[in-house]
Amino acid sequence: MPRSFSPAGIEWQSVLRDPRVTMRVAIGILLVANLVMAVLAFKPFGGSADDLTRQQSALEAQLDALNNRIRATRQTVEKVQMARKADDEFMARYFTAQQSSMSDIVSELQRIAAESGVAAGGDSFQQDDIEGSDTLKIFRLQVGCEGSYQSLAKFVNLLDKSPRFFIVENMHANSVQNGQKVNVSFKVDTFTRSAAGAGL
Repeated sequence: MPRSFSPAGIEWQSVLRDPRVTMRVAIGILLVANLVMAVLAFKPFGGSADDLTRQQSALEAQLDALNNRIRATRQTVEKVQMARKADDEFMARYFTAQQSSMSDIVSELQRIAAESGVAAGGDSFQQDDIEGSDTLKIFRLQVGCEGSYQSLAKFVNLLDKSPRFFIVENMHANSVQNGQKVNVSFKVDTFTRSAAGAGL
């Protein structure tokens, strides 16, 4: 029986029966399939015009969101700076400096008493720390006054309008001299600040 030869002189039947060749062909087919799937998954040559338009729109939306967030953050920073400045101005104006606190407070009370026509009696004070602050202290004063109803009303009014930020916690009144004069004991709170607390 004559043997069959290929035009190139290779016996293809015996070659195809060789398991090494079969494995190489199978590996080659898998490699080509993997390359096709990678191209479809990652699109290394760029997407279609619609894909690029969608990506551009998404990136522009992200950019707008980031710009809006930056604007909101800047506005918040400006508001915080304005609030800090207002806080410093308020404390510098209404809170007495600790270095001269007691003399300033007593002088202000004497001025108010003289202007309202009230006779100021003895006073006492107690200084306490304010929880959560290392720059502010509270002064609790006990002030005794005597005068007519009108002068005491004026005293309370001037105390309320004082730039020293007095808070009348309570008061006790007793009538004297046939009811023409009143003896009143005021419990008053005010605050003092250190230089650091006022931003000075």
